[in-house]
Amino acid sequence: MTSFRRTAQRSAALAVTAAAALAVTLVQNPAMADKDNRPARTVDVRLIGINDLHGNIEPPTGSSGRVTLADGSQVEAGGAAYNATHIRALQAEVRNSVIVGQGDLIGASPIVSALFHDEPTIEVLNRVGMDTTAAGNHEFDEGYRELLRMQRGGCHPTDGCQFREDYEGADFPILGANVTLAANDRPALPPFWVEFRDGVPIGFIGMPLKDVPILVDPNGIKELEFGDEIAAANRYADLLNWLGVKSIVLLVHQGDNTAGGGPDDCRTVAGGPGRKIAEQVSPKIDAVFSGHSHQHYNCTVTDPAGNPRPFIEGLAFGRELSVVDLKIDKRTREVIRSATVARNHVVTKNVTPDPEVQAIIDLAKSKSGPIANRQVGTIAQDVLRAQNPAGESALGNLIADSQLAATAGNGAVLALMNPGGVRADLTHASSPAGEGNGVVTYGEAFTVQPFGNILQTVTLTGTQIKAALEQQWQVVNNQPRQIILQPSAGLTYSWSASAPIGSKVSGIVLNGAPLDPNANYRVTINSFLQGGGDGFSAFTGGTEITGGGIDLDAFTAYLAAHPNTAPPALGRITTTP
Repeated sequence: MTSFRRTAQRSAALAVTAAAALAVTLVQNPAMADKDNRPARTVDVRLIGINDLHGNIEPPTGSSGRVTLADGSQVEAGGAAYNATHIRALQAEVRNSVIVGQGDLIGASPIVSALFHDEPTIEVLNRVGMDTTAAGNHEFDEGYRELLRMQRGGCHPTDGCQFREDYEGADFPILGANVTLAANDRPALPPFWVEFRDGVPIGFIGMPLKDVPILVDPNGIKELEFGDEIAAANRYADLLNWLGVKSIVLLVHQGDNTAGGGPDDCRTVAGGPGRKIAEQVSPKIDAVFSGHSHQHYNCTVTDPAGNPRPFIEGLAFGRELSVVDLKIDKRTREVIRSATVARNHVVTKNVTPDPEVQAIIDLAKSKSGPIANRQVGTIAQDVLRAQNPAGESALGNLIADSQLAATAGNGAVLALMNPGGVRADLTHASSPAGEGNGVVTYGEAFTVQPFGNILQTVTLTGTQIKAALEQQWQVVNNQPRQIILQPSAGLTYSWSASAPIGSKVSGIVLNGAPLDPNANYRVTINSFLQGGGDGFSAFTGGTEITGGGIDLDAFTAYLAAHPNTAPPALGRITTTP
């Protein structure tokens, strides 16, 4: 395969042209496919998918490094060097394979990758031989321009090249079929990519979920628009089909939650957005690889023409590979749906780690180690991000307390933290330096809060605060969604499960006094929330904005000032029927 970066990276339009030209060649030259009248033959192709890696090139730890099997037992899994060995083994079993991604391969990463703007992760994926991937929402964490740099190469405009002397970019296209430039509606990323195996073209349409604008800092994507996933998939499926590409796969960064189960169970929650896409996209699409929900499932859905196709996702952090085996009729170039076999493959650690990939990881560890292993504080016991039935977590409360403390000079009386920004537990005995005595390193704190958001203290009325709290319950894609903000000490309130959206919150008390709808309060939130992230548009009405430094700096300073930090007590939020 010719490297994407060397042939078609300069613009999304060029990528479309390149793929289309290849497909048109097939249409104009039927001799490429069984020019004689011999009986039709088939081509077997194995698709190997990875989703939501989030730069976890080292084996993830704790619950993030385990896979729950169908019988309820658990196995340690993950790590890019082990991943590479498993991929090679899967490839060795078949003649043809394609390695694909379903988004969030970078972003929200541990410090070993994030310190270098995820360049080590891209190098690992290049070494493994990834062929193409969808963009996820986290590919846009540092903005559209930074995503283009990740694709094309070049040193970071501010930090330069810190991992290697230069950065060569991704050797695979990062796809965004539903991402367009607001100024002219042209593709902002390549919409699709075509791979050939034994002369047969296979088209891959890739895209993030349409809700990216409420999941990342809006300032980095102001020039982009994100369209409906189904409409975009159907548009490019029609184009690929017209160009002679009959075997088509959708890589979409949208998936479903589950009611548990093992890697190959299908216990997705009814009405999820991933299944809706998988069931409703064009029948020209033969398989749907999904992501975003960090769940595992292996489902067979029925397309609009009544034919079966796989709908699959493989957890997150490199613990599973989604494997779909296709049998393609070489004469018609169509996938024989009845012969499709899908499974999720657990990336166990009972294999020899790939030495070339391990060398990349070791370099990243050695360069990041002095920073990552620096002690920033101590904790008395585990501080966990798991939320109780009211939506409150000890770690979320701790982070909110740290942000309030860091911005007291701005007059802040309240801080609210989005739970999606709390990425890992803070565990008592997980220090990579091996202390096992409650030491918290900078690397551990970074893994908890990897986004580097700016704290901002804004003035909000009591009415606006109440409105923001009501926006913790929304309807997205015709599905109810709950995102409970983590409050600093001093704020208490109740919410009712049975009350309608918009009227769930009651009994708001701040520092012992009922919240006054007409009074002004200084509230600290991060830049993501202040821009309306996660659908909290009420925060955009804040006035008198005062900057308060980086959220991670506030967290580490708080840990340093409070040795042997204990988990804050829960109970700031309560529920009523």
